[in-house]
Amino acid sequence: MDRVSAFDEPLKKLLGGATAKVMAEHLDLHTVGDLLHHYPRRYEERGRLTALTDLPLDEHVTVVAQVADARIMMFNNGRGKRLEVTLTDGSGRLQLVFFGHGVHKPHKELLPGRRAMFAGKASVFNRKMQLAHPTYQLLDAKDGDEADEAADVTEAVDAFAGQLLPIYPACKQLDSWRIAKAVDTVLPSAQEAVDPLPPALREGRGFVPLPEALLRIHRPQTKADIAAARDRLRWDEAFVLQVALARRRYADTQLPAVARGPVPDGLLDAFDATLPFTLTEGQQKVTEEIFGALATEHPMHRLLQGEVGSGKTLVALRAMLRAVDAGGQAAMLAPTEVLAQQHHRSITEMMGELAEGGMLGGSDLGTKVVLLTGSMGTAARRQALLDLVTGEAGIVIGTHALIEDKVQFHDLGLVVVDEQHRFGVEQRDALRSKGKQPPHLLVMTATPIPRTVAMTVFGDLETSVLDQLPAGRSPIASHVVPAKDKPHFLSRAWERVREEVENGHQAYVVCPRIGDDADEAGEKKGKAGKKQAAPDDAEKRPPLAVLDIAEQLAKGPLTGLRVEVLHGRMAPDDKDDVMRRFAAGQVDVLVATTVIEVGVNVPNATAMVIMDADRFGVSQLHQLRGRVGRGSAPGLCLLVSEAHEASPARARLSAVAATLDGFELSRIDLEQRREGDVLGQAQSGVRSSLRVLSVIDDEEVIAAAREEAVRVVAADPGLDELPELRTALDALLDKDREEYLDKG
Repeated sequence: MDRVSAFDEPLKKLLGGATAKVMAEHLDLHTVGDLLHHYPRRYEERGRLTALTDLPLDEHVTVVAQVADARIMMFNNGRGKRLEVTLTDGSGRLQLVFFGHGVHKPHKELLPGRRAMFAGKASVFNRKMQLAHPTYQLLDAKDGDEADEAADVTEAVDAFAGQLLPIYPACKQLDSWRIAKAVDTVLPSAQEAVDPLPPALREGRGFVPLPEALLRIHRPQTKADIAAARDRLRWDEAFVLQVALARRRYADTQLPAVARGPVPDGLLDAFDATLPFTLTEGQQKVTEEIFGALATEHPMHRLLQGEVGSGKTLVALRAMLRAVDAGGQAAMLAPTEVLAQQHHRSITEMMGELAEGGMLGGSDLGTKVVLLTGSMGTAARRQALLDLVTGEAGIVIGTHALIEDKVQFHDLGLVVVDEQHRFGVEQRDALRSKGKQPPHLLVMTATPIPRTVAMTVFGDLETSVLDQLPAGRSPIASHVVPAKDKPHFLSRAWERVREEVENGHQAYVVCPRIGDDADEAGEKKGKAGKKQAAPDDAEKRPPLAVLDIAEQLAKGPLTGLRVEVLHGRMAPDDKDDVMRRFAAGQVDVLVATTVIEVGVNVPNATAMVIMDADRFGVSQLHQLRGRVGRGSAPGLCLLVSEAHEASPARARLSAVAATLDGFELSRIDLEQRREGDVLGQAQSGVRSSLRVLSVIDDEEVIAAAREEAVRVVAADPGLDELPELRTALDALLDKDREEYLDKG
């Protein structure tokens, strides 16, 4: 068997069809290599029992404990029987329950004093923690079996107590110890592992060879074995991914692009002269970075991340004007029609007569700013397409309609993508392919991203950070409203909304659901996988809905106010009409879904009430809150929740209420959610998601791996001298996924 194929061997050849099928369907493990990279989550020390007091509710758990008591109980007038077993570990007790025919074997085996490993789902019955029908594996010999040799018993107990039992990420259909047995079967193949780290790097950092790391992580003799293996495997994950991204960045530097340098006394200078304020230091610094990159003959690939309301749109507009000055066109891609229309409206307002090039009353220096969306009428659409192909329109703002084949540009010089995580890379790539040469690319995200995530997810883009709010932005006070514990707080919330309206302001009310029960599939799909409900959300009732809440408010606490609704399944013209009237002050309270999450800019809106706030993620709440406090009056954000005070959901809301720092919140978000959710789409481009690398805790590892990767790729872009690293990259990225990164 050659060195590569040992890892590619299908599991069903070695483990049998039934086990392999469960592994494939429930754990996404298909080959020997997949299973060898399925690392233990933790290790039990035999002889030191798991704390039964710390078991997480409703999770599949594995415990090592001793039987304190076992008894058969009859019920249904003697027709039914159950076995109740009480476990102890010195710190607490745990009940096991077996029913029906399943009681015979455990009744014979689980005798008081016996020790075993048990796995099942932890639940509560009669206020006691229990495992119903757990699977188990006995860990000691039966009483008296070894009574002849006292010395042998002591020796056996010592050996038993010294062993580290690997506990694997498991599923209901396959327990940890069955996975351990399967690993034993494939472990000899670890010797065939191809080591991706260049020898000099491995030796310089004192890492153990890869085959040894795999043996140590699965079958450690000591805790030092586990630490050495984790250090090594963590580096592999960081380094191979960073090499893939470094090669992508290197390839970009080899592409040709038209340099878009400064043009004195052009459109940009004319625009700057009309600005009624000076740019913040942050805006000036970021603009210099972007302008510097635009002036090179290789395509810029830059991520502009900034706090909610930090003025990213202005920075992007000035970059677009620079591209137009230099003879190119600029396209801004927005994820929704509401946002595309909003951008078009705000950009034409900011530019004034400069957005009316070629029109009566327009400036001689001006250009046309056109909107292109899927729902436009035929005549308007035809005119917009004509303006693009002739070059009459220097700036176009649109949705994915911009990507269609029939859309042709005169000379596309810059693509700005707003809220990048809502777009597939294929869509972004399709737009970029419309330039005569690859256009420059600026990706904007209003979701602050911790540095480690930016290096891991957006590692193919250079990053500019805008973390300074413009002068005049008002503070936003945020409070949690515990609707269940203190209903009068909710009543007070609606009084506050009334007060804001009476003072001449407006308010948003945000709900997780639309409520027309064509069930929310459309709206949720449009979120590109963005999770609506929090994982610890214990609520059984459906989330509150826009249509229901709007009706209740209009007839109840907000009666007499002008209440309207906005959601993703309204006709585009209706959505635009509601937004226009809200922006014009003709609507007092807008009850909406998260369709208002990004980009919507109504400075007169000062209050926001978020219903079922615990059903939104931390970053999403921060985004929503950023819609208020955009004018001179202070903002108010009320997070309404029925979650219990001691629940993780309430802790999340308290964190949001406690700080306006999006970067701090993104870190909290990352710590509270699974990293896979955060890495999301970028990791979907990579076959093996992160297993031992933590983007929260391993910032130094990721940063060092990035430096090493840049050095390696600069010296040997094709990795011709490092065939093992190439093999590891091929294992990480299949053809489709490599293209994913190439498009990134």
